[in-house]
Formats: sequence, structure tokens, C-alpha cells
Amino acid sequence: MQKTINLLKKNDELKVIEDELDIYLEIPHLAYAQVKKQDGGKALLFTNAVDKKSGTKFEEPVLMNVFGSYKRCELLFGRTIESVADEITKLLHMKPPSGFMDKISMAGELFSLKNIFPKRLKGKGACQEIVYLDDAIDLSKIPVLTTWEQDGGPFITMGQVYTQSLDGEMVNLGMYRLQVYDKNHLGMHWQIHKDSSHFFDQYQKAGKKMPVSIAIGGNPLYTWCATAPLPYGVNELLMYGLITKTPARIVKSITTPLYVPEDVDYVIEGWVDTDELKIEGPFGDHTGYYTLEEPYPVMQVSAITTKKNRVYLATVVGKPPLEYKYMGWATGKIFFPLLKTTVPDLVDYHMPENAGFHNLILAKMQPHYKGHAKQFMHAFWGAGQMSFVKHAVFVDEKGPKLENYEALASYVLDRFTPKSMFISEGILDALDHSSPDTLVGGKLGIDATAAHKVEAPQLLGDEELLEKVKELIPEAVNLQQYMRRTKNPITVISVNKTKNVKEYFDELVALSTNIRVVVFVDEAKNDVSNPYMLVWRVTNNMDALRDVFVSGLMVGIDGTNKNQLDGFTRRWPDDVDCTASVVESLKHKGIWDLDEKLYKEFQL
Repeated sequence: MQKTINLLKKNDELKVIEDELDIYLEIPHLAYAQVKKQDGGKALLFTNAVDKKSGTKFEEPVLMNVFGSYKRCELLFGRTIESVADEITKLLHMKPPSGFMDKISMAGELFSLKNIFPKRLKGKGACQEIVYLDDAIDLSKIPVLTTWEQDGGPFITMGQVYTQSLDGEMVNLGMYRLQVYDKNHLGMHWQIHKDSSHFFDQYQKAGKKMPVSIAIGGNPLYTWCATAPLPYGVNELLMYGLITKTPARIVKSITTPLYVPEDVDYVIEGWVDTDELKIEGPFGDHTGYYTLEEPYPVMQVSAITTKKNRVYLATVVGKPPLEYKYMGWATGKIFFPLLKTTVPDLVDYHMPENAGFHNLILAKMQPHYKGHAKQFMHAFWGAGQMSFVKHAVFVDEKGPKLENYEALASYVLDRFTPKSMFISEGILDALDHSSPDTLVGGKLGIDATAAHKVEAPQLLGDEELLEKVKELIPEAVNLQQYMRRTKNPITVISVNKTKNVKEYFDELVALSTNIRVVVFVDEAKNDVSNPYMLVWRVTNNMDALRDVFVSGLMVGIDGTNKNQLDGFTRRWPDDVDCTASVVESLKHKGIWDLDEKLYKEFQL
């Protein structure tokens, strides 16, 4: 962490904040505002963190937004992201040597691979300079942040969670939020699809407690590795060795059999009773909504070890854009070669950050036969973490660059008809709130690899169209049309909903000569002229099996919050919003410098 701080200072990528700020809301609110700035703002080092509730002043600083720009990502990787992807591609395509020189060349490449394997050290590491056991264990001595007003408590947000299989043969490094319940208990939010949850099942069947070691800090690449979507049973620390060309140096935990990097700043060790579950949450998550209370396993802390000069690393999640945007960009680039092994005709893919990554994927492929794109969709929805993707749009290799949203939208809409859609059902992320049932819901694929002949509608101006819409739907409040030059313009209508949106859509069929794709959103908390946040809202709120309607060439999408009018029986979560009084307090201190325009644009 100290090396990271020096690196960031040297490259003018760090802002030091010396004001006394509370770990409750103040520090995370300021970090949340920082990442909304152009190019992600700067990393923030809070040198005077306090817990006003208990009167605690912390010795260690808090470091945030460390990955929050493309430049900082590459600084922390120590190389270009593309070079890592190229190296993985080379490894995947390594062939048996055909001659003596090939053998010499391969020997060099294979020799360099020895550095990818973690190296176990004897004795203690720097992370174990200070050891707390028994009654000395107290999680409140760590500056764990409470980010949002409705959060169930403080949460560790950048913890490296080390676990192993029951037989000790497989190890896993994951990153899960961890709720602090009291001085020696943590909530383990590993979802049922995660490797740690699979290990948990093994211990539960054997009737044994499960060891867990949680590291915080050290080289930031450990934290990124914890998010890497590697196949089941593959140690994520191998990626550290591959990227840095040096093995991760690991030491054994004090009270568990698990090994952690010797230079991390904190290690929280403990045991999970597989018979005990406790309510965890709510938590304002990267979906931009609160994930609601659910029972999860509990870890009883058996030791806390730290460096003498430690730094607490944290992140903040909520509405996009987030630090997660840049970490996800690196992940997407690096793991593209692995994804191609499942779908070799894939040319490129991109997951827009304002759709929360899992809610939307844009992909370019080489179609070879009719239905090829639909086959791709099945492959995507069955491939590791890609199986959580809700909406997928496929174009052929002639399509524009996927990051050029304007050109891509034009390309898709000029080829689109309702026949382009493919609606299925599959697993969803546990954070998804829109489906009628947890963990399973509708998925929408759009095949724009083939062009369909479509006649453009008879366009009206926004004001004239809104008048006609209001005659049919009195609850309509606002309207804006997008992509008017295409054959399938998109009309966004905000409503004060008093009935199921399908009924509104049926009323609008009378205007099918003027409307092609219509998207309904709630008037409250939405701005029909803000496409960035509309994509966030709609991809979060829709379940394709329930919320997509078709009449002739006209398609409707229900992006409203669901309630009893929709037969929705689950609790609908609140948006993640800043606490106004905290923002005002930070302004009063002269340290809140986010432009008001950005505050409104990103709906903070």
C-alpha cells in the first residue's frame, strides 16, 4: 500500500484529504463523488478518519478509488492491459514444438511460467507484525465504512476472501462484501454460485466448521485477482504471478490453515459454523439499488493481524459510474481470450458500465449460418459468470465499434424487427431485484447479425406525439424520442403508473404508425432526456419474460418499478441515494467539489 501511495503521488493520481471525516457516510460519500468526475477523478487518501459515534480516531489512513481510472489501472498492473490479454492468448495457443529451435523457445516460455505459482514462506509475514487474539479481537478498531444510510451496518468492501475445499486440494480467492456485526463476527455474502459457497457445502455435509482468512490491502493486484472470473478450482493468485512475473509470497494464517500474501495490511481469520445463518444487509450495491436482507453464513473471528504501518483499502458502490467500471474494463480485456475458447467465432464484446455489466452485453461475432447468433446466446448464458447476463445484443463483424454507442444503436435499430428478439429464462445474479422469483428470470437476446427490411414509421415531433399519447394514457407525463433517423426510433414515456404497463402499451397500438420501440419508466426519479441513467434504470428493472410486449412491428418495454399492479410479490428495493445532510456538511467544510451538473446527471 505504501508503494502504491508513492506511485500514485509520483504520477499526480492521488489527492490527500487531511480533514477529520467520519467513517459513517462522510468518507464514502466523498469517494462516490470523486469517481463521477471526468476520467474517474483521483485516488483519495483520507489521513484523519474517525468514528464520531464511538469517539475513535484511527491511526491508519483510508485509501479509496485506487483503480478508478484507465490510467491508474495500468499503473497498478505495471503494464498495458492488452499485453496481459496477449500473453493469455499465447498460452492458450501454445503448440508442441516441431524442431530444436521451437523447443528452445518453448523452454524459455515455460521457464518463465514458474513465477506464476504462489511461493509459500516459512515464519511470519509483514502482515503479522501485530497479532490480536481472544478478548483483544475487535473489528471496530479497523476503519470499516458505512456507505449508505440504509446499510445494515459497516461493510468491508475490498476484502480478499481466502477459502479452501474440505480436502485442502483447492483454494479460492474471491471478493465478497462482509458485514461487521460486532467485535468478532462477520456476515459472509458469498452467493450460491460462487466457489466459496461450493466449499461451504462440502463443510456443511461433513458437519465441520469452515476456515476463512480475509486480507485487506497489500498490492492492489491481489484485490483485482479476487474478482477474476477463473474456472472453478483455479487459484486466482496465479494471475498475480502472470501479470507481475513474480510469485505471490504467501504465509500461513495464525489460526487457520489458509495462506495469504505476506505483505497485506490486515488479515482477519476465523471459522464459519455451517449450521448458523444470520440476516445480512441491506446494502447499497453496485446495481444502484439496495440489496435486501437475506440469511448468510457467519464467521467468528479467531485472530486479527496487521502491519504496524497499515493502510485500509476500500471502495464505494452505488449508481454508475463507479471504480468497478475500470476494474471491469481490465477484466473484460484480459479474459477475452478465455471466453473465445467457449465461443471461437466471437470477435469482440463490451459490457457498458451504466448497465451494471451483468445487465447488458454487446457482442460482435462472425455468423456462419442461420441461427448462429442464437446459438451464441446459449453459449454466453452457460459460460461461467456470463451466465448472469440478462440482455445480449449481437452484431456481425461488419458492425461498428462496440464502444461507439451512437453508431452501434443505429446499426442495430436499422436491422431490427420483433423477430430479432430471443427471450429465454435462466439464472440471475442474487443482486437482481426485478424477476418474480429470486435467482431465476427472463433473458433477452437481440440478433442484429442479419438485416431485416423495415419501413420507417411516420415521425411526429415530441410535443405532438406526447399530446396524442396523453389522449390514450392520461397518466403519461413526459416523452422523448431517440434515434429518430433509424427505422426503429425509441420513444421513452414517463408515467405516474396506476395500472399494469401492458395496458398502456395496448392503448398505444393505435399509434403504431408513429411508434416502433416504446419504453415506459416511472415519472418519479427518472429524466427522459438522460439516456445514460435510463439505460441503468431499464436494464435493472426489466424481466424479459414479463416486461417485453409485441404488437406487429411495435415493441414495448416496461422499465418501471414493479408492485402489486404487476402481480409482483417481492419487496422492491430503494435507489441508492446520497444523504443530503452529509453532502451539505461536506460542502460546508469546503471539500465537496463535484459539479452540480454531474450530481444531477448521475442522479446522486
